[in-house]
Amino acid sequence: MRYNKNTLIQEFKVKAKPFQFAAIDEAIRTAQFVQNKALRYWMDNALVNKFDLNKLCAVLAKEFSFAGELNSMARQASAERAWSAISRFYDNCKKRIKPVGYPKFKKFARSVEYKTSGWKLTGTKRIVFTDKKGIGQLKLVGTHDLGYYPVELIKRVRLIRRADGYYCQFCIQVNRREPLEATGRTVGLDVGLESFYTDSNGRKENNPRFYRKSQAKRRTLQRRLARTKKGSNNRKKAINTLARLDLKTSRQRKDHVVKLARCVVQSNDLVAYEDLRIKNMVRNHNLAKSITDAGWYQFRQWLERYGQVFGRVTVAVNPAYTSQECFSCGQIVKKSLSTRTHACACGTQLDRDENAALNILRAGLVAVGHTGTSLHDRGNASGEMTATYLGFSSGGQVTSQKEESPLP
Repeated sequence: MRYNKNTLIQEFKVKAKPFQFAAIDEAIRTAQFVQNKALRYWMDNALVNKFDLNKLCAVLAKEFSFAGELNSMARQASAERAWSAISRFYDNCKKRIKPVGYPKFKKFARSVEYKTSGWKLTGTKRIVFTDKKGIGQLKLVGTHDLGYYPVELIKRVRLIRRADGYYCQFCIQVNRREPLEATGRTVGLDVGLESFYTDSNGRKENNPRFYRKSQAKRRTLQRRLARTKKGSNNRKKAINTLARLDLKTSRQRKDHVVKLARCVVQSNDLVAYEDLRIKNMVRNHNLAKSITDAGWYQFRQWLERYGQVFGRVTVAVNPAYTSQECFSCGQIVKKSLSTRTHACACGTQLDRDENAALNILRAGLVAVGHTGTSLHDRGNASGEMTATYLGFSSGGQVTSQKEESPLP
């Protein structure tokens, strides 16, 4: 399911007994079975729509006893996952996006999703699953307070299996708004690999390179995995240890961009950044690892998310010639990636990333009054992207970062 901008996700670690974890695994396998069956039904029949897949769920429940044990709305949610892939395929074909992303069968599912039935809260940190899978009551460990929101606002409950355990997510339909006072400051951001970004005030944010730093340990774990015997318990342990390292790296990257995006948005009334096509940029195999490790796309997502929450303006501008154009006179000064200083005939000389950030900010201010779609609305990295704009005077930026939960 693709959640909208008015959805709040709260996540808890699950504590349960071994037989309950086994029941969760069985529910996940059943959800994967229903999703794959729905996809096969679409492949084998013409003019199949979303409602036909929902009807198929009832047929599967009668035909397979283990499918009937799963809650009916959980079966529908699995069919909706299949339809989400199908509809994305149709949209890509209409927009002539390559590759079109033909739907594929799910092989290693890690979650099962319930809607508004099949579960019941028995306290702020207790949940009971009432279908016939035998999951029963689970203890939730976390800092969020589920009692703050009415149960009617919880639209989805998802059980997730990760390398370090099981988690329960709650999808809460709430319009989160925390408007802040105007600061009178604006900023342009030029993301890069040497520095994570350079802003229009000349400040550089260090690139943490979490994946690069973990590569040495990753190589050791991969060698250890390669020496194990297939099907053995030692191999399963080695796979889990490697998966935990990858999970830690992804969490470090997310924590970094979430805190950084929150700091930037709270410090400025307008944030301008480049409308980069990350999907196209990673085709350069010399830079793909570094670009992916930086997390630019995730950073942009959280900038837009916090822009909506705090009532700030986020602007995505055309990245063409932002590094080549002189901010002072507008003349195009050709330079390679290895040239890190912008030197123009007009006498302007400054860091090339700072020059690009100034051009990005100016382009964002010029675009005042125009509106468009955000990353959340367009659904993929190859669509067009602009946002709503306002004009303010340029100023400084605070450098402190406030703590942010992993799933605000």
